[in-house]
Amino acid sequence: MKKYILDLTIRQTVAIGKQCVLLRLTADEQLPEMLPGQFVEVRVDHTPSVMLRRPISIHYYNKETNELGLLVQLVGDGTRWMATLKEGDMLNLVLPLGNGFTLPEDPSVRPLLIGGGVGVAPLLYLGMKLKEMGITPTFLLGSRTENELMQVQEFEKVGPVYITTENGAVGEQGYVTQHSVLTREQFSQVYTCGPKPMMVAVARWAKAADVPCEVSLENKMACGVGACLCCVEDTKEGNVCVCKEGPVFSIEKLSWQI
Repeated sequence: MKKYILDLTIRQTVAIGKQCVLLRLTADEQLPEMLPGQFVEVRVDHTPSVMLRRPISIHYYNKETNELGLLVQLVGDGTRWMATLKEGDMLNLVLPLGNGFTLPEDPSVRPLLIGGGVGVAPLLYLGMKLKEMGITPTFLLGSRTENELMQVQEFEKVGPVYITTENGAVGEQGYVTQHSVLTREQFSQVYTCGPKPMMVAVARWAKAADVPCEVSLENKMACGVGACLCCVEDTKEGNVCVCKEGPVFSIEKLSWQI
């Protein structure tokens, strides 16, 4: 897909809990088509300690309202600067980058979308696309505590939502791979994004259940186009750049010990 360098306008910056913000962005001209699972590279201005762009997953894209949503976790100077942006401020992005999730051709498919922490970000847009295709997605969202759950009401607008928290405050206690929905219902496709240990556990479950599974990797990135080689992942076909060949991969292509 063609890539663009665009200046987008902040419509709104919304605090999501204590550690995340939702950036609602738009542009004077129609934004280019974007696929679920792709990402953008954000230029960080007025922050001397940050020299490189920051990769952020596409949380959603609404063609009718010409709005792009980015769910940003505040972990360093770059992302904290993003949280200070106000309505009318400009943000420079390179987009869309990477390869997204594989959308099913069979309308009878039963997809399960499993997210952990801020890894839920790309799953909302994927769920929205599936719903547009007449496919109802099921979401399984995990976090350590109830305070770290994000955008649950937005996911509920798209499909059924199941939750796990490690302290048991909301949903079932434990990890996503321990939720009872995995034994109560049958799914024919799994998509997941979150901390690597969680994704490995999901991949292990999916393989044992003989269910196709795609994972969205969150390797550290810099250039976003496969030039700097800092996001290399070992696969069965050799080392590949996650930013260019991914970030979405079938578990059958990865060298994970599952």
